[in-house]
Amino acid sequence: MTDRQLQPLLHELVGVVLAPTSALGDVTGQIRPTGVQGVFHADARVLSRAELRVDDQELEGLTHGEDGPHGARFVGLARWLGDPTPDPTVRVDRSRRATPNGLTEELRIVSTATVGVRATVSVDLACDLAPIEAVKSGGAAAPLEAKTGQPGLLTWAADGITVTVTAPDADVLATGERATAPRLTWPIDLPPRGETVLRWQVAVADPRAVVVGPTGEPEWARPEVTADDRRLVRLLDRSLDDLRGLRLAETGAPGDVFLGAGVPWFLTLFGRDSLWAARMMLPLGTDLAAGTLRVLARRQGTRVDPATGEAPGKILHELRRHEFTVPGNGLRLPPAYYGTVDATMLWINLLHDAWRWGLPAEQVAPLLPHLEAALGWLGEHADPDGDGLVEYVDTTGHGLSNQGWKDSGDAVRFHDGSLATAPIVLAEVQAYAHEAAVNGAALLDAFGRPGADRWREHAAALARRFRESFWVDGRYGPQPALALDRNKRPVDSLTSNIGHLLGTGLLDADEEAQIARLLTTDTLAGGFGLRTMSTDDAGFSPLSYHCGSIWTHDTAIVLAGLARGGHSEAALGLAEGLLSAAEAFDYRMPELYGGDDRTLLRRPVPYPAACRPQAWAAAGAVLLLQAATGLYPDVPGGTVRLTPLAGPNFGALHATNLRVAATPVSVTVNHTGEATVTGLPTALTPTVPTQRNPKTPTRSR
Repeated sequence: MTDRQLQPLLHELVGVVLAPTSALGDVTGQIRPTGVQGVFHADARVLSRAELRVDDQELEGLTHGEDGPHGARFVGLARWLGDPTPDPTVRVDRSRRATPNGLTEELRIVSTATVGVRATVSVDLACDLAPIEAVKSGGAAAPLEAKTGQPGLLTWAADGITVTVTAPDADVLATGERATAPRLTWPIDLPPRGETVLRWQVAVADPRAVVVGPTGEPEWARPEVTADDRRLVRLLDRSLDDLRGLRLAETGAPGDVFLGAGVPWFLTLFGRDSLWAARMMLPLGTDLAAGTLRVLARRQGTRVDPATGEAPGKILHELRRHEFTVPGNGLRLPPAYYGTVDATMLWINLLHDAWRWGLPAEQVAPLLPHLEAALGWLGEHADPDGDGLVEYVDTTGHGLSNQGWKDSGDAVRFHDGSLATAPIVLAEVQAYAHEAAVNGAALLDAFGRPGADRWREHAAALARRFRESFWVDGRYGPQPALALDRNKRPVDSLTSNIGHLLGTGLLDADEEAQIARLLTTDTLAGGFGLRTMSTDDAGFSPLSYHCGSIWTHDTAIVLAGLARGGHSEAALGLAEGLLSAAEAFDYRMPELYGGDDRTLLRRPVPYPAACRPQAWAAAGAVLLLQAATGLYPDVPGGTVRLTPLAGPNFGALHATNLRVAATPVSVTVNHTGEATVTGLPTALTPTVPTQRNPKTPTRSR
């Protein structure tokens, strides 16, 4: 039997986060020296153990819950203490809170006993400074020796990182065999019905970190929402708390805030993830988009470098402090890695959409040279074989073999389950490229820059080429293939990728309607959201990372495209799946979950290694809110379109403190679907397309 190093499971762990710090422990509050449990800071595990005991015994876990945006509370019992009655009389509340540079814990021991309680409380600690990629691969690192010298103080130091634990009232045991497993101890002596509070904290000094926690409040507005479907309100509230904890800035540029991709594996800058999340957050303001655009523009490619995937105009994939190496699978990514085929187009589309939402011209203008460079990459480097389509291939042998959002090695499969070979031409990437060319042209025209006609012609040619190459016959009629392989054969599996084509201009109305029909089949939509691959395809597995699971952001993006295009019934079906899943996950949506049929357990099956919280999963709640309100502004064009998904089937909804052109806006949708918008700047006129709803929206100030 061959030993395997397996990625640790996450689904039953309880996390707290305030980027770049996060912590994962079990449901009782213990952080045990196993798997992925620990306190992490900027890609290093700064504590690998924090186990609480009373009289050298573990508490019996009772429950746990969130404690503010960045905290968790665990309730345990010490039933061997206090009165000898069936009711427990000694309880310990353990409150854990992440800080930008560490973690604090408060231990509140409460006795309702009629007798005094004497005990010794202890916390066993360890630090291994294991890099996140070693933890992710199931590897282990030896604990480091702690140093002490002052009362209540412990330190570890290695690789430029210093970790300090302080517990002013505690005794510290850190010699001999406890040098690598130091213990904090507090003797307690409670009178009848007495209580006491103990505290300890960890702080990290990490001058070589590439990301830092930004100061100040979040860059986005916090809307107030009332809705008939209370699940939407709960999901939005929890998601905004999670997003608050995922804010990051690049070291040396604290003013440009972006969202780190997710806890624990990806709490850093990720081009695709950070761009999608910022795009979803536009209904709450443009500041996050502006920061994300600027930080990625500063790292935009300037030269051709096969080792990193860099090319002139290309947008970064991910940023790490050092080479990201996963033992056993050959993956070896440089600290600044550009191996993504779609981030450059997504950067263009975010700039365009932020401009439509009201990003001021004085913030758009400095980014226009970067826009032109990104368009240059699309025209000169994205299509190496010159066939008019965007493709990718990893030429290094140790980079990502798949470079779209479905980037696992087995993500691109034919209907018969066989793997496609690179270079690969992904369907949704052509849609992003078409949208980027059209959007780039609009920006060039608006700001008096040359070249717009070239990009409109580029988009038209790409649409023709896509129509000729991608459509295949499937079980439910014509369907776009997932991709083209090395020999330009259509990869004929039915996948969620086709939903990303909606609203990009790549398709005509009849083609979009056919895609809407495909997306509502039970093979794709029979779970709690949209499956990444249909159950009819041989590669389908409900717990495959990209071939049958359900991704929160993927479902939200497709749902939004359906809603925006008028396919409300299909959008409502996906919305119900997402909201049902949110309820099951206590409204902290994971990165992905199982694609099992809804009837199997009547709740979604967790994907055991999913990030949670994760930026574009949490931001999907804002995208769902936008679809529900139907708010689609075009500030430069002077209009705001209102086509709400809320109404007869979704229920009534009222949302205040949305943002259009930095102005607070409110939207009300009643039970009949009639929309009212208030607070718009006087230069903007609200409209409802006559083909969607003959009613004229009302407006007041």
